[in-house]
Amino acid sequence: MDDQTNRRNWMGLLAKSAPQAVKELCQTLSETHRFTVLRQPETGGVMVRGRTGGTGSAFNVGEVTVTRCSLRLDEGTVGHSYVQGRDKAHATQAALVDALMQTPAADRIETEILHPLRETRARQQAAIQLRANATKVDFFTMVRGDD
Repeated sequence: MDDQTNRRNWMGLLAKSAPQAVKELCQTLSETHRFTVLRQPETGGVMVRGRTGGTGSAFNVGEVTVTRCSLRLDEGTVGHSYVQGRDKAHATQAALVDALMQTPAADRIETEILHPLRETRARQQAAIQLRANATKVDFFTMVRGDD
């Protein structure tokens, strides 16, 4: 995968992860890495769009509350984040992880933070799939024999 796809993946993972999980995994990051906040965490809304049948005409589904943040590490790397909800600490930690993933510390951050978040997300997705499969109905067509 290219760098842009990798970055999109880790930023999506950070945005979708539970704020408490990110907080626990990132406890020591803000103590060991110095940074300057470029854009204070701020809360706003974005319009969510959908498509009929996934491929049809686009329509507005509704608004979602998001919090965004931008920061710069002392060595100059900039990190950004957008997370759903109003948790400013979550947005700051996600931006810090984004910045660190662009530095030589990326392997350590991947192992200590992103990998556990991916495992948690996979377990959550499996549980959702299991619940969905429990409600699955198999329809079939019987041939009646009379033409």
